[in-house]
Amino acid sequence: MKERLIEFLKTYCLFICIFVLQKPLFMLYYHSLYEEISCADWLNVIWNGLPLDLSIAGYLTIIPGFLFITSVWALSEGLHRICCGYFLLISILISVIFTVDMGLYEYWGFRLDATPLFYFFSSPKDAVASVSIWMVIGGIIAMAVYAVLLYGLFYGTLLRKKQFLRMKLPYRRLRVSGWLLLMTAILFIPIRGGFTVSTMNVGKVYFSANQRLNHAAINPAFSLMESLSKQKDFGNQYRFMEAAEADSIFKNLIDPAVSGEKAEVTDSSQQSTDSLRALFTTQRPDVLFVILESFSSRLMTSLGGESDIAVHLDSLSKEGVLFTNFYANSFRTDRGLVAILSGYPAQPTTSIMKYPRKTQSIPAIAGSLKKAGYQTHYYYGGDADFTNMRSYLISSGFETIVSDQDFPVSDRLSKWGAHDHLVFNRLLSDLKTESPEATSEKSAHPHFRVLQTSSSHEPFEVPYRRLKNDRLNAFAYTDSCIGAFVKQYRELPQWKNTVIVFVPDHLGAYPENLNNLQVERYQIPLLMVGGAIREPKRIDVYGSQQDIAATLLAQLALPHNEFTFSKDMLNPASPHFAFFTVPDAFGMVTSDNQVIFNCEADAVAVDEGAAKGKNIPLGKAYLQKLYDDIAKR
Repeated sequence: MKERLIEFLKTYCLFICIFVLQKPLFMLYYHSLYEEISCADWLNVIWNGLPLDLSIAGYLTIIPGFLFITSVWALSEGLHRICCGYFLLISILISVIFTVDMGLYEYWGFRLDATPLFYFFSSPKDAVASVSIWMVIGGIIAMAVYAVLLYGLFYGTLLRKKQFLRMKLPYRRLRVSGWLLLMTAILFIPIRGGFTVSTMNVGKVYFSANQRLNHAAINPAFSLMESLSKQKDFGNQYRFMEAAEADSIFKNLIDPAVSGEKAEVTDSSQQSTDSLRALFTTQRPDVLFVILESFSSRLMTSLGGESDIAVHLDSLSKEGVLFTNFYANSFRTDRGLVAILSGYPAQPTTSIMKYPRKTQSIPAIAGSLKKAGYQTHYYYGGDADFTNMRSYLISSGFETIVSDQDFPVSDRLSKWGAHDHLVFNRLLSDLKTESPEATSEKSAHPHFRVLQTSSSHEPFEVPYRRLKNDRLNAFAYTDSCIGAFVKQYRELPQWKNTVIVFVPDHLGAYPENLNNLQVERYQIPLLMVGGAIREPKRIDVYGSQQDIAATLLAQLALPHNEFTFSKDMLNPASPHFAFFTVPDAFGMVTSDNQVIFNCEADAVAVDEGAAKGKNIPLGKAYLQKLYDDIAKR
């Protein structure tokens, strides 16, 4: 009995040691992020991360525990082979998880969860488009080497054949089996995280105001497992308060009639545009959305950013409608697209685009405009099947979708497909070939078009060189494509009846080194230009991507009641706030309070402004109601 109990404890402790050692390895790999931390911080990372290590080690020791119980009754070479197979599989899994996590953290800014897996399995080619072939090869080699080292460690410590078969069958087998079963059952304690109401979760390792240290303490295997377990259980996630309280708060956030600023007519979907701030000269303009990959406010001097980057957008902002306090709703394209095109907020733990059955039931601007007589078109130089995009676009109401396969192979020179100037040129070509009656201001079939750019994404390889910095040069390239496109569009008869909406999908690559828990990471431009714009304006109300739907439809005097989470930013009676999410955190920003709440750590990460704390319960209620809505779809 003694030798089996020792081997059982040795197995559990060996897993713990492996996971503990991974933390300094992670920090050494990203040494530039941890240059200024003290020795105490290194120890705190290891100590505070230990609960997750104990938990995942417990999960991995359950099967060896039952194998040890089996060895009490039948010790054979077959059982030895089963043990070797199990530890070989675990060695490979640990190696893959640790190596992938190490490689992706630089791009994602958070430890491994289910999101990269979704992107990879939906389109492996696009998922690795940001990574060089040498990095992929290096990663595979690193996985293989690490897996061999781990298996060698397990074999030399636990699985040597002579050592394994030297264990004797005990005399009192039931007693020994009982003790081993008890030891295996005790693993429930570290797995669960103790006996308190709160079970083990990633937030238990958060200990520092420095988010990099908290990230270093996270066990990536546990983070991935927890994320996978959350993917479908929407109805039980983010339960901050009683349902009635959440309903009451949420109603005040979306219903202008109870927002505290009364108006004679408060439902903007029933108002004429004249009773609002009318932005357009006509009620049925052609509408073009240009969704800009990863752009931020910091690229435009008109929004307080740097000069000589987005020079054409800056120039256009002087003749258009510029929203100066506008925020991205999330951190990735698939989430940003749904927020922009469906007025549906992004989710911290998943992407609703992953679930075609659910996206079929959410409203969309394309669907609403299609009912109003618009023809709908989508232009993208990349793979429209990436992250279930095509199924979402079709269910949203887009009649034609132009993607990478519609360009010659010679034009698909980028890792993301066709470069931006080629996509703009394709749209211009289609505009020029429209029938004469389609260009009339009173055309029975106005057009809603969306053009999604991609060239300002990693690896920032573009057919253009104006700036030395590759990132900034990629943004300058897309901006130059915008300038050339608008210049030619002005010469077409459609221009006088057109509104172009420029909005990024999310803020991504610049400024560099912003983490997910900084408010400025989400500040993006929203700019409307075109011949149908009544006059230049700067609008300072707070809003985020999901508010575009209600705002646009209200300007077109079309109903938007089905867009539950979208509010008309130009309705004076509507509450004005921005809301965004990242993995297990949300932010809510108003003129008097800027909040980011870390749901993992159950702690406030940012709380600034004159009315500190005001937005925390509002954001909690908003997020809770969002997950209520997802669960019902």
